Amino acid sequence: MPAVAPLAPRFPDVTHIAVLRGGALGDLVFALPAIAALRAAYPEASITLLGAPAHAVLLAGRGVVDEVVPLPPIAGVRGDETDEEHAAAFFTEQAARGYDLAVQLHGGGRNANPFVARLGARYAVGTATPDAQRLDRVVHYDYFQHEVLRWLEVAGLAGAEPVDLEPHLPVLAEERAAARGALGGGPTVVVHPGATDPRRHWPTERFGAAAAALAAEGVQVVVVGDASEVPLAAQVVAAARAALPEEQRGRVRSIAGELDLPGLVGVLAEASVVLANDSGPRHLAQAAGAKTVGIFIFGNVINAMPFGRGRHRIQLGRIMHCPVCGRNAMQVGWTEPRCEHDPSYVADVEVSAVLEDVRALLAD
Repeated sequence: MPAVAPLAPRFPDVTHIAVLRGGALGDLVFALPAIAALRAAYPEASITLLGAPAHAVLLAGRGVVDEVVPLPPIAGVRGDETDEEHAAAFFTEQAARGYDLAVQLHGGGRNANPFVARLGARYAVGTATPDAQRLDRVVHYDYFQHEVLRWLEVAGLAGAEPVDLEPHLPVLAEERAAARGALGGGPTVVVHPGATDPRRHWPTERFGAAAAALAAEGVQVVVVGDASEVPLAAQVVAAARAALPEEQRGRVRSIAGELDLPGLVGVLAEASVVLANDSGPRHLAQAAGAKTVGIFIFGNVINAMPFGRGRHRIQLGRIMHCPVCGRNAMQVGWTEPRCEHDPSYVADVEVSAVLEDVRALLAD
């Protein structure tokens, strides 16, 4: 497979690799192809992911990495503040591991590159903005680059060529079995109406309208989300049921707050189609092999959309200025701080367009 950019030479005698990738679930999913490339390039090396606690839960038993070490609170790497005592102990322990290669898959490097340098690895690669600390090999960081391709380019700095373009997450047999019991038989659309950034939320009444239309056609609709998204899921279910005759209302239900991460992976993998905002569950669904219909803010399509259209469809919000104050939303945070308003930037996406995509994937 061609590389994203010309490959650098591989480093010699690499037996232990540290990969830095904190952030949310979607951030980890985007890094999976780069991790797979490193695994293929250095098959004898063990790979330790320095990531979020949720990453350890998600990856347990899947063979993606050999170990996940949770990150301590360090500003710009995990959270906004640094726990100096915890951080000092963490770096002492990590330096003692004797990493041969440290790979920064975390951001522009202002905070991540000093972190990686403190690991004490013999070699280090990553991205770098002009004002970031330099590692042994770096590639220039621009915000508007697809995250999968960005991290594959970083892996290429270590001589690792791509083996996957789309992220791939193995799904365990017991996860699939549990999900089949939870979903029941027949065509099922799993809906995730949340996202960390509320500006990515398609209005709940539109999710409800789409769910009602599908339920009227005999499709089961199951709404998912974490504990914080239970009220959001309830709004979708209420909107859908209000539009349905009583005998069809049971086809729309919520299991938000009821699943752990492995359970969520199984449900997403077993869905006929997953309908979601640009969110961690949508990216997990794609990596688990599900068909997806995603609703994206205009700029985020550049960074986060699925590449294929046989199994994945996207609907694109075209709002590029804050509907409240008019500020340009296409400027990234360090160029122009975002405004304090949180309106939906995908409210212009029509229910009919979303339904057309869902129906096409159900019929395929």
